[in-house]
Amino acid sequence: MFKKILIANRGEIACRIIKTARRMGLATVAVYSDADARAPFVRMADEAVPIGPAPAAQSYLVADKIIAACKATGADAVHPGYGFLSERTSFAEALAAEGIAFVGPPVNAIAAMGDKIESKKLAKAAGVNVVPGFVGEIDDTEHAVRISDEIGYPVMMKASAGGGGKGMRLAYCEKDVREGFEAVKREGLNAFGDDRVFIEKFILNPRHIEIQILGDQHGTILYLNERECSIQRRHQKVVEESPSPFVTPHMRKAMGEQCVALARAVGYYSAGTVELIVSGADPSGESFYFLEMNTRLQVEHPVTEAITGIDLVEQMIRVAAGERLAFAQADIGIDGWAIENRVYAEDPYRGFLPSTGRLVHYQPPVPGWQDDGAGHGRRGVDGVRVDDGVYAGGEVSMFYDPMIAKLITWGPTRDDAADKQVAALDAFTIEGLGHNIDFLSAIMQHPRFRSGALTTGFIAEEYPDGFHGAPATDDVRRSLAAIAAFLATARADRARRVDGQLGDRLDPPGAWSVLIDGQRHAVVLAGDLVTVDGEALDLDLEYTPGDRLIHADLASGPLSVKVEPVRGGFRLTTRGASHLAMVLEARIAPLTRHMLDKVPPDLSRYLICPMPGLLVALHVAPGDAVEAGQPLAVVEAMKMENILRADKSGTVKQVNAAAGDSLAVDAIILEME
Repeated sequence: MFKKILIANRGEIACRIIKTARRMGLATVAVYSDADARAPFVRMADEAVPIGPAPAAQSYLVADKIIAACKATGADAVHPGYGFLSERTSFAEALAAEGIAFVGPPVNAIAAMGDKIESKKLAKAAGVNVVPGFVGEIDDTEHAVRISDEIGYPVMMKASAGGGGKGMRLAYCEKDVREGFEAVKREGLNAFGDDRVFIEKFILNPRHIEIQILGDQHGTILYLNERECSIQRRHQKVVEESPSPFVTPHMRKAMGEQCVALARAVGYYSAGTVELIVSGADPSGESFYFLEMNTRLQVEHPVTEAITGIDLVEQMIRVAAGERLAFAQADIGIDGWAIENRVYAEDPYRGFLPSTGRLVHYQPPVPGWQDDGAGHGRRGVDGVRVDDGVYAGGEVSMFYDPMIAKLITWGPTRDDAADKQVAALDAFTIEGLGHNIDFLSAIMQHPRFRSGALTTGFIAEEYPDGFHGAPATDDVRRSLAAIAAFLATARADRARRVDGQLGDRLDPPGAWSVLIDGQRHAVVLAGDLVTVDGEALDLDLEYTPGDRLIHADLASGPLSVKVEPVRGGFRLTTRGASHLAMVLEARIAPLTRHMLDKVPPDLSRYLICPMPGLLVALHVAPGDAVEAGQPLAVVEAMKMENILRADKSGTVKQVNAAAGDSLAVDAIILEME
């Protein structure tokens, strides 16, 4: 066994690897960029080595710096996590040349599966179902159009070396190919150093299913069930679960055996994942096709750990050290259900725009994954596990992936796991930047999600006009109205205690008028009796002015509510939605009809940058006439290109930015006549 492992990664996955290594009695080394000097994974490791500036290309992607850190610390093995150097054959070869073990698959397997064009050829030769498409070199946009016409729309354009949703565009017509092909090439070149693109048929009503593979260096290769990853946005996974509500035992066996055959064909060992696309339109479930093989640990590996009881990081380390797997295919079971949600730094209320900045406040629902020394932490505290690598006061940087944390829940049934997600998300507090917690909660409560009728188009189909919060029931609104009145009473009582020092102290009012979601509620607080619109409500809570999160006990069950004081009331967030509760004393409320509405300024003439980012391209100049929907500019943020289009027809009056400029959020790019 190794003595010291260097983690060639950062953030939550570095923390995750360190915890398992510590339980195994192995010393750890962290490497970090200037931006990560104070990050939790740096403090957790036994040793830490700085490797350069914040941009990954100058730090985490420089193999020579990683190897130098190994030599300086005496690390005899490297775990690459995922992303960065995890699937670079040159890195694995460089480690081997220095006598340092690579905690991952053999170089030939990385090479074979890392090229999506070549991997499809190998998969087909191994007897694996593949998606119809063109897997040769594509010369230019005109060639891409001809290929797409021959395959038949819709088609998917993908960067050959891509992954993580980057370098992918869906095209429904020739116009989409012409607009997207060059962008796919650029994203592939920027993210992976390879601008080759391939095109394949897009499967209608697709489900994204992946099979977890685990093999040792002695010829044993197993499949550890499947993960359902169909809920995606812009081809990036948002929700993952295991097992899949769609996969039958027969499908699981057929998929697993094909994936093992592919792994065996390339001499695979270590952990890996074979991604499949499954046609949801085929009720037999037989129409599944190979997409790609990821020769590394996956972001969503915790759900597999939760239902199998197998620590995948531990197994990777043991396999790299030459040990045999201590279990067989017959030993792989399915215990309960696990769901993982990715908490991202993005604002779903503003079109999921990336959000960077400082985490002013960060409080997960449970402590980060606490390993008890026997590996039982795989399911977390009471079935709730948080994998994170951030801290209050830290910064979510534009240089790296926008994921803040992973929330994993386990339960004996799918509904139990989903219910735990909703409750945990309610108790997950993040302040200082935008996040997608409300959106995740809305998905967990959505009737279509609960039914298991998932496809990769779920988000686009269920939120075609964007996300505006989960719908609230009348019971939730009534409960929030009562909570708002309680908070207002506590605030008034505190203020009057201070005022009472200067004279007679008045008791806070017991009757309140609460306007929430456009509905006004009459709330009366009289001792232990609470009534809303004349009906009694069983409510028990404790609150001290300044609390960010309160837990209320209602007759219908517990409810966690995030509290943000605002002028005239409170912003209350729970169950996937933020509600503005305006609170007035009942005797004052009738006077509000005399107040004038404030009209917001008209900004429709301006093209405003929706996020901090780099202006990659500007397609117009002063005097140009534009049509509604026409691309005006391209802004790159969080490694993704975002096309900004004209909302209406008009003429460009003034341009305020140029290609290559770094733009702040809400910066004015151009003005229309």
